[in-house]
Amino acid sequence: MYSVGDKIVHPMHGAGVIRDIVDERMTGQCIRYYVFSLPVGELVLKIPVESCGKIGIRTLSSPEAIEQLITMIPRLSVDMTTNWNQRYRENMERLKSGNLVEVARVIKTLMLRDRSRGLSNGERKMLHSAKQILLSEVVLVEGTDYKETERRVDQIMLSDKE
Repeated sequence: MYSVGDKIVHPMHGAGVIRDIVDERMTGQCIRYYVFSLPVGELVLKIPVESCGKIGIRTLSSPEAIEQLITMIPRLSVDMTTNWNQRYRENMERLKSGNLVEVARVIKTLMLRDRSRGLSNGERKMLHSAKQILLSEVVLVEGTDYKETERRVDQIMLSDKE
């Protein structure tokens, strides 16, 4: 069980802080929730405590793991599948995994595709969500500014060191 002030990661929303733990009555049952907020934006989620394992809630990566991820991004392989539906499904599964390497792969793939052919609205939204997931964790782990971190990661994503 997590405590107020703990920094955790939601696989589909990114990293944030538990601001409160509340009990709410629903259909005659008392359900305990983590009140979770992201470091950027106004998003606040209530996450059922009992569902955390099933959802894939986890603690933040270590600073060493983040540094290792950042240095491996230029060498990440990307899949430039031409079938939009297949590409979207594969990218969504990567995001749902909660694995930062897979999230980085989605970002890199979509950024390179955008550079060469452009993105559909759905893929543009997916790119935004994937960046939110990755950047929120990097910002919380490194204690850096969101915009500065975004510029740095964008530059690394588009580097030609494959």
